[in-house]
This record gives sequence, structure tokens and C-alpha cells, in this order.
Amino acid sequence: MKDYFKEAFLETLGHEGGYVNDPADPGGETNWGISKRSFPDLDIKSLTIDEAKEIYRRKYWDRLMLSDLDSGHIAGELFDTAVNAGRGTATRIAQRALNYLGENLLEDGAMGPVTIGALNGWIAKDERALYKCLNGFQFIHYVGITENNEDLSRFARGWMKRIQDYRRG
Repeated sequence: MKDYFKEAFLETLGHEGGYVNDPADPGGETNWGISKRSFPDLDIKSLTIDEAKEIYRRKYWDRLMLSDLDSGHIAGELFDTAVNAGRGTATRIAQRALNYLGENLLEDGAMGPVTIGALNGWIAKDERALYKCLNGFQFIHYVGITENNEDLSRFARGWMKRIQDYRRG
């Protein structure tokens, strides 16, 4: 099976960029998309791209079992969502999308063999429908964020570009 991590990492890095310390960002200080909130013991400002890549591989890609997916397109989409919204949120989005398509999964935010199997089933059946559902539920997630905190609506355009641009699906 092909390892799609490098391609997904480069795509996500294009959305994340370098060092930012925006007081309005709930993640706080961020570099290469790695936030102080998620990694409080890291020297975020000094974080290298190679260190970020290793964190992404270990804490996101591997924990979500994305190498077990039969599509780099879907693996990359889930990876990008996890980096932006968290692993649990990305998994719940996947589970909600799969349930919308007719599966019957527990929406617990835990990526495991049942969710991976359902994803691979839909990759084989209709990958584009799965991709569009993932993006739709990601959009719903962002709408919920801004409804709960209007101050975060200033990030809405960036979130929409993230959904719109990712591999032009």
C-alpha cells in the first residue's frame, strides 16, 4: 500500500504556514500548524518544519490509522481536518458522513477498524460522495464554531478556503 503521508503533509502545510501568534486564535501561538494549546511543552516559535512533520506523522497520521485507507485523497482530507479541528473532531466528522451515507456507526470520535473498514467500503463504492460528505460535515462543524462564538467568524473565510481548495475535489 502506498504511503500518502508526504503528499498530505505538504498539502496541509500549504494551509498552515509558519509562525503566528494571533491572540484571537483559540490555538494560541502556532507554527507550521502546531499550536501551543495542543503542545504546551513545545517551544513553538523555534519549531522546525522537520519537527512539525514528525509530530504530524506520530500524533495525527499514525493515530488516525490513515495508512490503512485505500485512498490518499480521503486520507489527506481526514489528516487536514484533524490538524485543523483535532483528531476526535475529524473522526466524528468521518463517522457522521458515513452514517449519512447509510452506515450505522457509533459517533464516538475514536478511529478504529470499524470506521476504517467503513471508510474503505465507501472509497471502493463512491469515493467522491464520501469526500463531499466529509467536506459538508466539516462545513457544519465550522458553522457551529461561529454560532457559538461570533468573534471566531473572522476565521470563517480561511476555513472555507481550506474546504474549497483541498485537492479541488
